[in-house]
Amino acid sequence: MADDIQIQKMDGKSLDVTGVNKEKLKTVFPECFTEGNLDIDKLLSLCGEYIDNDFEKYKFEWKGKSECYRIAGLRSTGTLRPCVEESVDFENTNNLYIEGDNLEVLKLLQTAYYRKVKMIYIDPPYNTGNDFVYEDDFKDPMAKYKEITSQTTKSNPETMGRYHTNWLNMMYPRLRLASNLLRDDGVIFISIDDNEVTNLRRLCDEVFGEENFVAQLIWKSRQNKDNRNITGVSIDHEYVIVYSKFSGGRSFSGADRDASQYSNPDNDPRGAWCSANMAGLLDATKRPNCHFDLINPATDINYGKPTMGWRYDRNTMNRLIEEDRIIWPADKNGRPRRKVFLSEMTTLPGYSSITGVDIYTRNGSKELSEIFDTKCFDFPKPTDLIKDFIKQTTKEDDIVLDFFSGSATTAHAVMQLNAEDGGKRQFIMVQLPELTGSDEYKNICEIGKERIRRAGNKIKEQNADVDVGFKVLKLDTSNLVKWDDTPVSETEVLKERFDSVVKTLKFDRSELDVVYEVMLKLGIPITYKVNLTDINGRKVYSIGEDGLILVCLDGSNGGITPEDISTMCDLTPAKIVAAEEAFKDDVALSNAYYISKDKGVEIELL
Repeated sequence: MADDIQIQKMDGKSLDVTGVNKEKLKTVFPECFTEGNLDIDKLLSLCGEYIDNDFEKYKFEWKGKSECYRIAGLRSTGTLRPCVEESVDFENTNNLYIEGDNLEVLKLLQTAYYRKVKMIYIDPPYNTGNDFVYEDDFKDPMAKYKEITSQTTKSNPETMGRYHTNWLNMMYPRLRLASNLLRDDGVIFISIDDNEVTNLRRLCDEVFGEENFVAQLIWKSRQNKDNRNITGVSIDHEYVIVYSKFSGGRSFSGADRDASQYSNPDNDPRGAWCSANMAGLLDATKRPNCHFDLINPATDINYGKPTMGWRYDRNTMNRLIEEDRIIWPADKNGRPRRKVFLSEMTTLPGYSSITGVDIYTRNGSKELSEIFDTKCFDFPKPTDLIKDFIKQTTKEDDIVLDFFSGSATTAHAVMQLNAEDGGKRQFIMVQLPELTGSDEYKNICEIGKERIRRAGNKIKEQNADVDVGFKVLKLDTSNLVKWDDTPVSETEVLKERFDSVVKTLKFDRSELDVVYEVMLKLGIPITYKVNLTDINGRKVYSIGEDGLILVCLDGSNGGITPEDISTMCDLTPAKIVAAEEAFKDDVALSNAYYISKDKGVEIELL
């Protein structure tokens, strides 16, 4: 190609989260950057924080924390490969089930789902000493993932000396990446027990901001006492830590209102009402304007004033009297009260911090056993518990994410709630294919996918309009050929490497694999429809209902020609993505560049 032709090439990496954050800082504090590097001292001083050599400030530190930042910021070179044969209603569903290490998957979701997830629920390892501990590799995470998926469950015994540290190193980068996916009004729920609840609170304070703490819910998970604890105390509860992405707003819709206390004995045209106390809360020295005699204007009965005065000042009280909202007792010894109309109660009562009443772990176990006719998973969360969290914090078309999916209770809860209220919520489940040692279900993902299939079939019987399908995608290395720069001395090996990079796409990957990697890397939600179309006798994939992106990998019949590109441009896509190896030659590629430029369509090469 001519030297002046600059066609962008896809690098096969996930979103550069660190770079995005730096660009945000640059827009607000450009003076804090010198030759592209951040001057942290200048940034602190501009924010009113001055270096005073005070090393006794409150900090939350552990060994490996600095590497957590690097791991979270390291761009993934992986991809998600679609698996149509294991999916349900692949072409039409908006739900996703992703097999893979959630750290890498969260990185790959950054571009397409940045600030799009309304609610996250996770039930991470509780660090009891027997749970799997994710071991992240800063140098080659995809190689580490391949190694992990061929091994059995590992333990994290207290005797190894880094019991809490290992758990923190596992959780921190994942929460950091998850926070990027949450919408500005998003909420995250995290189940945990006593072992790490304190560390989790401090971790979330740092990731989400302590001002965004919503609640530490308590769930009585055990129905019967446990007499095995050597302390003599039966631990009957777990916690659910809740944080939001915003402070000062209402995160929960609220508890269901008890309408039985409302009636309409006087046939008030405004409808059913109940009476509310009007006694004040502060003495006369603090709220003197609320301390006055209250007189019924119709009877002149003076009811005096309570010790703590009234809840309203004179002006407000006069308005309530004029609107006939005061209930007057028959004699002066009674206490006037206020009418509260059910029709005007737009805000629901507060959600109790004691959650999941009469819902126990055994309910979740029984539920799963009934689905599978056998026990296949330990301590699954009950669907009703998670369904209530989703109901409280989402609306009909929101996205719900669970990146420690386990038995896929969250997916089940989303489908069930949609069936009940007509919602169109979407779920994204992420689970490491951890080996189970069972012949029937070789890894946890097999259990999760089968649960969604079986639960979905039952839910479909209740409501045929519910989306109970799901696209299965599996984490793998990029479909793009990467140059292997490992030092070698054998000429034959070097020759094989040169031969391998003649093509930019791996020979053992399907075209659909490549299309989905294009979607991920360009930030297109992977629920968008992908249609195979014909352009000048050449296979072209159209992404989105209106052909947002066109992808051409077909190098047959002499390769892609300038005429093919011209026809694609006439369809007015936002971008054309084509395999470099699929072009007839460099001349055809150069002409294609000029044609797309003239027609105002960007072209990108693989």
